[in-house]
Amino acid sequence: MESELRRVVDALPGLVWTALPNGHIDFLNQRWCEYTGLDVAEACGQGWQSAIHPEDLLEFVQRWRSTLVSCESGEIEARLQRFDGEYRWFLFRICPIADASGRVVKWCGINIDIEDRRRSEEAMPTRWWLRAPAREGHFCSIGDGIEAHVALVTPTGEIEIVNRRALEYFGATLEEQERRSIADTVHPNDLPNFIAAWRGAVETGRPYDVEGRHRRADGVYRWFHMRGSPLRDTEGRIVFWYLLHTDVDDRKQAEALLAGEKRLLEMVASGHSMSGILEALCQLVESTACGCHCSVVLVDPCGTRLEHGAGPSLPGTFIAFINGRPVNSDSGPCGMAACLNEQVIAADIPSETRWAEWCPTALAHGLQACWSTPIASTAGKVLGSFAIYYDGPRTPTTLEQSLIERFTHIASIAVERAQNDAALRRSEAFLAEAQRLSSTGSFLVDVEKHEITLSEELYRIFELDETVPLTRELIHSRFHPEEIPFAREVLERARAGDLVVVDKELRLQMPDGSIKYVHVAAHTTRDQNGRLERIGAVQDVTERRLSEEALAKVRSELAHVARVACLGALTASIGHEVNQPLSGIITNASTCLRMLAADPPNIDGARETARRTIRDGNRAADVITRLRALFSKKDVTTEPVDLNEATREVIALLRSELQRSRVILHAELADDLPPATGDRVQLQQVILNLLRNASEAMSGVDDRPRKLVIRTEREEDNRVRLTVQDAGVGLGPQGADKLFEAFYTTKSGGMGIGLFVSRSIIEGHHGRLWAAANDGPGATFSFSIPRASEGVTNTSPAPFRGLQ
Repeated sequence: MESELRRVVDALPGLVWTALPNGHIDFLNQRWCEYTGLDVAEACGQGWQSAIHPEDLLEFVQRWRSTLVSCESGEIEARLQRFDGEYRWFLFRICPIADASGRVVKWCGINIDIEDRRRSEEAMPTRWWLRAPAREGHFCSIGDGIEAHVALVTPTGEIEIVNRRALEYFGATLEEQERRSIADTVHPNDLPNFIAAWRGAVETGRPYDVEGRHRRADGVYRWFHMRGSPLRDTEGRIVFWYLLHTDVDDRKQAEALLAGEKRLLEMVASGHSMSGILEALCQLVESTACGCHCSVVLVDPCGTRLEHGAGPSLPGTFIAFINGRPVNSDSGPCGMAACLNEQVIAADIPSETRWAEWCPTALAHGLQACWSTPIASTAGKVLGSFAIYYDGPRTPTTLEQSLIERFTHIASIAVERAQNDAALRRSEAFLAEAQRLSSTGSFLVDVEKHEITLSEELYRIFELDETVPLTRELIHSRFHPEEIPFAREVLERARAGDLVVVDKELRLQMPDGSIKYVHVAAHTTRDQNGRLERIGAVQDVTERRLSEEALAKVRSELAHVARVACLGALTASIGHEVNQPLSGIITNASTCLRMLAADPPNIDGARETARRTIRDGNRAADVITRLRALFSKKDVTTEPVDLNEATREVIALLRSELQRSRVILHAELADDLPPATGDRVQLQQVILNLLRNASEAMSGVDDRPRKLVIRTEREEDNRVRLTVQDAGVGLGPQGADKLFEAFYTTKSGGMGIGLFVSRSIIEGHHGRLWAAANDGPGATFSFSIPRASEGVTNTSPAPFRGLQ
């Protein structure tokens, strides 16, 4: 097929060639090579330029480059060298080949020999316009090569000749064009101006120059620069008018676009609302790209939903459908563009297989194409999507893509600026509110210019009028007379270049004589230009100072109350802890008397009972000694304690009491339990208190065994644990922590000091005491303390520091 096509092209009666989009020649037919004497290898690329006449080459290359930029057909005349060295004039007709998207993929050209025509033009008489055949031929030879609409019109306005490009634009023959009136081709809004210009030119005989819109064959209006010049005979009479209408629609659109962009940027700079800026942007897009609908959707602050930004010509129901949709690939082109941060083109929505929910809604609103481009900040964060909709299937051209990039860039500037301004306003409001709540103001002093700037809160603290100019004397008038020398000293040191730092509490004296206390933190530094400036903050601490003075008075009164409360707590503690050994002494004494009164007297039993009485007396004395140590600031000597052995002694002491209370005690003491570090008597005091509390918690239980479990075990991190678990009433809604507060009790006759003292003892041993509810009935109390280091006796601070 390709070889057959090449044979056809080689047989064409002309010099045919093709070029790549960048203008490099990639094919020349056989006739071209035979005429120039150059083979394909020599002429491809830029080699063909050697066949152009040197005098014509520069202009030819410039016009060729202009054609490449415009992407439109063109014609160029130049002399081409024949194989024998002779130059002949050729007309180079050039036409672009574009793909479905409108992008130029190839250029085709044909060279036509016009040497004979050129020679006849040179030999034509000066008064050629007097002969119609010569006039028409000469006009066509020139006019058809001009990239504008050219016409020859009689002084009465009748069309004589029109060039080929104009006939193609209006889609009419010369006869049809002659029958048309000027109102059929000129835009109604521009018609009065054009008629006035034409009449003025006819009356004065001077050229006219005006701009207006001409309707194309497809009904589209484009802007033209319309100029008319008179053609006079040898006697000076106007015999014809030359009309030259140059298409300036692209220029007008560029000017309108530039003016619109300038207006938008001015709106951004002047702080217009973001919604107003985006509305104006969409209107500019719709006026630039006729027949489209434009919209902007934003990403909400959370980055998960779309928010309406602008869409002046879109139906409200469609906007409502888009608003609030998630930012993902299933939400439509705008959601996908924002999610993927890349452009999404839906050129033909009826054939789309994506967006099952969005497509039917778009079609129901008459939208059949959507080009959506993400709007990104300078940091690359997606701010939203810029979308263009059409009522029919469309793919963006290269020009339209460049316009989309410009519009998207403006949208990003507008959105980012608006968001930054909003964030700045929020920040300023937050700072002002924070200063108000904390009674803190800030200041800035230009040391060299003596310029002072105060925050709003500092005006309030100094009780100054914001409308009165600030001076150093006015500021100093608010300082207490005793503080003014210090303020002056700081100022003089700053002027001398000393970067002095101030962190001081000062007094202010208000006009009514009242005193304020302020804390000033400031330092002297240099700005980016090297000028000295002083920056600082001033906090009103008057209420704090007055509160401190009042607190100092109250503290002396509370000290007495605290001493009385401490004495009461000490008395209660002693009574609580000594009561048990005293009860044992009384019981043993009674038992001893009965044994001695027996007949015969039980001397051995009485002797043993007396020993127990002595033991309980020593234990009571021990408790008092330990309690005195607890409530003093003396150090307590700690030593390794066998927690199992200490527990067994407490169990032996309580065994009879537990039996009377029908408590079933299970002791699960670990065989490998290492010694603990602490005071034996204090730890036994805690164990005793936990066991008695557990027993009392089960005093009202009759529907289940009164089971009490005491357990010791080894913990990680070189610690040991003791746990007491009961089957009693459990923990109430007050919570476990409240049980350990001083004087809090759930017992009708309790003092609420036991658990408080116990926790203080354990914390004094660097341990922890806690309570937890069981899965079933009852509660569990546990404490954990460090194990003893081998061969080490520690001296640690006494516990109960809270009662000292």
